[in-house]
Amino acid sequence: MVIEMKMIVGLGNPGTEYIGTRHNVGFDLVDRLADRFRVSVKKAEGKALTVAVNHADEKVLLVKPQTYMNRSGQAVAALADYYRINLKDILVIYDDMDLPVGKIRLRYKGGAGTHNGMRSVIEELGSEEFPRLRIGIDRPAEGNWADYVLGRFEPEELEPLRKALELGEEAVLTFITEGIERAMNEYNRK
Repeated sequence: MVIEMKMIVGLGNPGTEYIGTRHNVGFDLVDRLADRFRVSVKKAEGKALTVAVNHADEKVLLVKPQTYMNRSGQAVAALADYYRINLKDILVIYDDMDLPVGKIRLRYKGGAGTHNGMRSVIEELGSEEFPRLRIGIDRPAEGNWADYVLGRFEPEELEPLRKALELGEEAVLTFITEGIERAMNEYNRK
């Protein structure tokens, strides 16, 4: 039996040492959504933590893969297969160095760019044709990218980040009820 369901996946790394890092903004947004629904993303399901919620008569599965970033696709593909979720109903949220802090962008499909978590998701799903929400973390002027994405935000970046997460939360809710095209039209201009 196929259950019509949206799956909202935030990419990040498990473990307290990664809380608040640039690479974990996907987890941060999923946690904000869980707070909105007054639930916690804590059910161990396969290689992820999940919680099922209802929003505007839509079933929604909030997901935080626990495989570490570079293997995120294992958790995403296993859940998508288990619940028989259509690719168009999966929204993957992740950090993007090509966007400044405070900006978000939605797309209905696309490549991974330099993001290893997205590369894993694309490989495991066998397709680039699923929606995604990118949250800007800016790019380092110099230095190691790995150190940068695993680092924390500067104090002056916290307010723009908060606004981006707030906007991202509203964009996800729009995706759930009205689809990716409507969410793109409404939130990619902000």
